[in-house]
Amino acid sequence: MAITKELWGTSPCGKEIFLYTLKNSSGAYVQLGSVGAAIVSVVVPDKDGKLADVVIGYPDPLSYFADGPCSGKIPGRYANRIAKGKFTLDGVEYTLPINNGPNHLHGGPDGFQNKVWESRIEGDAVEFMYFSEDGEAGYPGNLKVVAHYSWGEDNSLKLVLTAETDKPTVVNLTNHVYFNLDGEGSVLNHRLELNASQWLPTDETLIPLGEPADVAGTPMDFVEAKPIGQDIQADFPALKYGKGYDNCYLIDGAMPGQLSTAAELWGPVSGRHLEVLTTQPAVQVYTGNWLAGCPLGKAGRNYQDYDAVAIECQHAPDSPNQPGFPSTVLRPGEVLEEAIIWAFDA
Repeated sequence: MAITKELWGTSPCGKEIFLYTLKNSSGAYVQLGSVGAAIVSVVVPDKDGKLADVVIGYPDPLSYFADGPCSGKIPGRYANRIAKGKFTLDGVEYTLPINNGPNHLHGGPDGFQNKVWESRIEGDAVEFMYFSEDGEAGYPGNLKVVAHYSWGEDNSLKLVLTAETDKPTVVNLTNHVYFNLDGEGSVLNHRLELNASQWLPTDETLIPLGEPADVAGTPMDFVEAKPIGQDIQADFPALKYGKGYDNCYLIDGAMPGQLSTAAELWGPVSGRHLEVLTTQPAVQVYTGNWLAGCPLGKAGRNYQDYDAVAIECQHAPDSPNQPGFPSTVLRPGEVLEEAIIWAFDA
């Protein structure tokens, strides 16, 4: 495995931004940036062996700050939404910044995705570290987060996320990478399969109502692979709220600390196939419903709505306010550890 590090730019506050390239012996490679510990590029072969980049992103590192799509980055301290920016932990109510309708999203406007992380090459991997101070964005506890990325000879990208705190807090970590296995154009013709027979219905602000619902007999059903766009125009509340899919699915058979398949995705033109595995209990599927107007993309492209799909392995949205959901509380002496693997073939 060949790993290179280069200076990519400088943040508005003067911090150096680095770009890492991890290339395996076949020539397939991944690029990672230190803004938000981002996945910048994943370049893998199609059915004919032709290499192409299958994730969206930006050529200018400064475009990664405060971009609407949160492209390729690790949001936090809490990925996804917390209702009305409030939660109570051990009898204390905490108030967080509101940045998505009436709710708190992805740690707020100054979340982890908009920070320059410390970074280093660590053996055959790249590690990013962010230290979130007690009270940052309203969250309790000093929190240390490490993102450890490795790239395999089999074209699999593995991310291990760890976190430790000195006070009880809540944490939900993921990577918000967007895929287009054909390299460009709409992903509505991509076939998606989810290892999830239940999903979480929400209100119109995308906060879960509580109990999960069966996907069977609804447009939310991806238990058997189907084109992403097959039912996206259906007269169904969840698809109206977000102009497409932006919904949390509960992974069937998920067990803490155990890898299980969350999703599979197929590109019809390229023949590329992606399997997503994770230790996390849920996956948020977002079909890039608001990509138009985001920063200028690679090769001078302006991305359009539905040009890529995010498959975000995580805990459920608003878990701190939903006692029936798996807990996102992290306490001193504990180590949060979650893994996500993106395995590519053609």
